[in-house]
Amino acid sequence: MTESRPLTPYDHIGEEAAIRSLVERFYFHMDTLPEAAGIRAMHAADLSTAHDKLFKFLSGWLGGPDLFVQEYGHPRLRQRHFPFAIDAAARDQWMLCMTKALDEVSMAANFRENLSQALQQLATHMINQDE
Repeated sequence: MTESRPLTPYDHIGEEAAIRSLVERFYFHMDTLPEAAGIRAMHAADLSTAHDKLFKFLSGWLGGPDLFVQEYGHPRLRQRHFPFAIDAAARDQWMLCMTKALDEVSMAANFRENLSQALQQLATHMINQDE
């Protein structure tokens, strides 16, 4: 008899393939939406490193393989983002791209809403500039 483990958000989203798709769509929107120009300017011209780090972070954050921690150590997201001036407008631009990406990845509506709320809280935590 095999013991089953509880399903994680990683399982619910569709595991590695779905996270890769989410990250791809997120950076597509960041790279192409005029409304995201502010956060796009915070990134290098080549988004491949950011793409890889976000994929690895989301994998572990959603309960899958902890790839980011294995490679870089504890995420310390706020500390890692201190060099960037992140205000509510930057958070909103980030969430615009993420919301569009979430809408393009197949998942249950209630899971999408819960994930969006969790990402909104995470993005708000990154704010390090007053208005």
